[in-house]
Amino acid sequence: MKKISKRQFFKFSLTGLGGTMTGLSQVEMLAKKLIPMKNLMMPPPAGGLGKFSKESPYAVVTPKGVKCQICPNNCILGEGLDSICRTHVVKEGKLYTIAYGNPCSVHVDPIEKKPLFHYLPATPSFSIATAGCNLACLNCQNWEISQQSPKDTRNVELFPAQVVEEAIANHCKSIAYTYSEPIAFYEYMFDTARLARSRGIKNLLISNGFINEKPLLDLSKYIDAANINLKSFSEETYAKLNGGSLQPILNTLKILKAAGVWLEITNLVVPGWTDDLSMIKEMCDWLASNGFSDTPLHFSRFHPLYKLTSLPYTPLTTLEKAREIALKTGIRYVYIGNVPGTTAENTFCPKCKKTMIERRGFTILANNLKNGSCKFCDTKIAGVWG
Repeated sequence: MKKISKRQFFKFSLTGLGGTMTGLSQVEMLAKKLIPMKNLMMPPPAGGLGKFSKESPYAVVTPKGVKCQICPNNCILGEGLDSICRTHVVKEGKLYTIAYGNPCSVHVDPIEKKPLFHYLPATPSFSIATAGCNLACLNCQNWEISQQSPKDTRNVELFPAQVVEEAIANHCKSIAYTYSEPIAFYEYMFDTARLARSRGIKNLLISNGFINEKPLLDLSKYIDAANINLKSFSEETYAKLNGGSLQPILNTLKILKAAGVWLEITNLVVPGWTDDLSMIKEMCDWLASNGFSDTPLHFSRFHPLYKLTSLPYTPLTTLEKAREIALKTGIRYVYIGNVPGTTAENTFCPKCKKTMIERRGFTILANNLKNGSCKFCDTKIAGVWG
């Protein structure tokens, strides 16, 4: 595969988490300009698995069909049927992923974009995604790829070894599995992460956390940091807004923490859905009482997108109240995202309250850490700083 230059990668963005989604027709146009045509892949033929498939190890044959065991959807599939996430199919009685080596989104991002504020700040992260997602959020900001199958998107040929080589060539300290939902391309992520670990490249999981325990435990051996989107603290809301459930995400948080993965949490505050302050307090109480007081919590502003375009932007006052609740609960590092210019995107020392890291968007303006501690009062600041 011909190398894609660093300059091209910084120009080439099929999508950006927290940014503006590029239309698929524009994506194809950009890809044609910036990637050699031999590496720009059309969707596979209907009914064909092709080279972008691999048998999944998380499957069991039942009398009703083949059951996928990667996530709590636990899809039971007959011959030729696609999974809810649109990336797994049964052929000749076996479960295969069709999201392997064929990302539809490739970019070099600042790690702050994930968002990860307490992990290797100001470093670039090689970011990839395939089409597909195991949830169906009404407010999805990347719905043009998350609610598609790899059979329906224009993809790039980039197998695990090539991902690692491109990350190294572009001077990235990490690879981020992001944008759509990496659980949907689990096998591709797993093999890439294992290879990246052997080459000294860190692995970042940017995910909804809707995954079963066994595959998560296997994956966590190779994941260094994660941002999990805790979408609400209500089973009913998870069902109606996201098409999922809360308890598996809480299990994911506990498992990642126990595995020693650096963890940060994002909560998107959607007007009329997840902006109930009593629910936010319940969520913060649970986090504080379960050992997550040093886990950075990002309250993110909702932008009207996908099926919720009639809703307003989240009022800044609501986000500020949510942040105040979290801080009073005992969570030490609480941020507000998607609000340009707010001081709540800075990191403050929990003891002396001085600014440790000053940010503007994804750019760090000042860093007052010294060996991972506050240079003013020597308080240890939770994180992985170098």
